[in-house]
Amino acid sequence: RPRHRVAMLSFILMVLMPSVLSCWYLWTRAADQYSSSAGFTVRSEDVGSAIPSLLGSLNLGGGHTPDAEILYDFIQSQDLVARIDETLDLRGLWSKPGADVDPVFAFDPAGSVEALRDYWRRMVKITHDGRTGLLALRVQAFEPRDAQLIAEAVTEESTKLINALSTQARADAVSYTEVELAKAINRLKDARRALTEFRNRTQIVDPTIDVQGQAGLLNQLHTQLAGALIELDLLRQTTRAEDPRISQSERRVSVIEARITEEKRKLGIGEGGEGRDAFATLVGQYETLVVDREFAEQSYTATLVAHDAAQAEARRQSRYLAIHLRPTLAEEAERPKRLVLWTLVSLFAFLLWSVLSLIAYSLKDRR
Repeated sequence: RPRHRVAMLSFILMVLMPSVLSCWYLWTRAADQYSSSAGFTVRSEDVGSAIPSLLGSLNLGGGHTPDAEILYDFIQSQDLVARIDETLDLRGLWSKPGADVDPVFAFDPAGSVEALRDYWRRMVKITHDGRTGLLALRVQAFEPRDAQLIAEAVTEESTKLINALSTQARADAVSYTEVELAKAINRLKDARRALTEFRNRTQIVDPTIDVQGQAGLLNQLHTQLAGALIELDLLRQTTRAEDPRISQSERRVSVIEARITEEKRKLGIGEGGEGRDAFATLVGQYETLVVDREFAEQSYTATLVAHDAAQAEARRQSRYLAIHLRPTLAEEAERPKRLVLWTLVSLFAFLLWSVLSLIAYSLKDRR
């Protein structure tokens, strides 16, 4: 019947012909592809400073983003593709079979860098194990040595990237401590300058020592005043009021009292003790300046220690690319998987023909 002829013709066109053409192409035109595998991970040493300081702990380890994820993204980037193309001529390596001979699997050397990037993602596979941090690289090319060269170039560029990240991290840490050290030095200079200006203005090296001397003098004056008062009382009780010794003793008492009042004023005690030159005010100013200087010295010492630690740790390599599987050199071609590809083409062609045939027969039966 005509419908049987149409079904047979459609089967030949949609199933047999694609199957035969794919078989002919895969076994006669498709070039062999060789694979090179490599495995590596990023090792990072947390070399934070163990010396506590006012700046906190200095950490030259990784940042917030894991280095393996940065490397995973870098290997798939257009920047890496352009770098390796300049050194190895990827266009020439991946177009060896010829775009006219094998247009399906070979790269067209006239393609743009974006096309080369897309083709790179077909030929270079990178997998990342988030639990262990291991990266597995698999590179395909039409010659075993070409695949190995590309894999070696990827590992070399990855090593450069990790070294650059490590260098930048160490430089940032050292520059930060340098800035903090400069601030600490300026703070210490200002504190010492303020203390020197205070001493020049007051002509007193250490007011606390002078206060001790003034307090000792005041005690002696009180002792002398007590003796003079006792002597005056004795004279008043044993002599006449016109006795010149009484007036002399009274003058002695008044002089001692005036001296005590003056010394108290200097110490900031009693009336008039709030003047700017009172020893209590000077001592308060001096102690404030001394505290500022001591804090500046401690801050400078801590910052200097942190800076020295940062410089020492910067000379260490805090992160590096650890290659546990060197790029391999293949002996047999692994791709294209001809039998698998031919089976898939034939199977999908048959399924497509079956679906279309069922649709056609269902439409015919509804008429």
